[in-house]
Amino acid sequence: MFLETPRLVLRAIEPSDVDDVARLLAEPDVMRYIDTGRPVPRDEVEREVMPKVVGGVGWWAGIEKSSGAFVGWFELSPVAEGVRELGYRLHPSSWGRGYATEGATALVAKGFADLGVHRVVATAMAVNTGSRRVLEKAGLVYVRTFHEDWPDPIPGAEHGDVEYALSR
Repeated sequence: MFLETPRLVLRAIEPSDVDDVARLLAEPDVMRYIDTGRPVPRDEVEREVMPKVVGGVGWWAGIEKSSGAFVGWFELSPVAEGVRELGYRLHPSSWGRGYATEGATALVAKGFADLGVHRVVATAMAVNTGSRRVLEKAGLVYVRTFHEDWPDPIPGAEHGDVEYALSR
């Protein structure tokens, strides 16, 4: 176990989590504002995603304490010396229960207290109001809106992406 909150355990993502990760990334609503905006096929999860997150620095499975259920994953991955990027993907059945905020807030605190982090950054699509609320509740502050030139933009990309950050 890496981190415990009142309702969650965050632990390393393991090879045995492949079914849960595949189900998570197959959810259209989860992937709506991420990458291609489309669900990730299982073979791609096995070939590309799992090698990145299993044993990777900064990735954890979110497990609901009361049921032992996989609710999603959390990320606090290194981007530069002392800087980590915050991210999360939760299964829709876990939405609206405060798990994203609980896990994100705990990860930010852990990063500052124990991991030598001095700045946490995050990005989201500007239209992803749910994720923006989580970032704000976790203490991050809006920095800017920016526009990328995506080769195959997903719906909402025309409004840009937003950057949030929190420094120690």
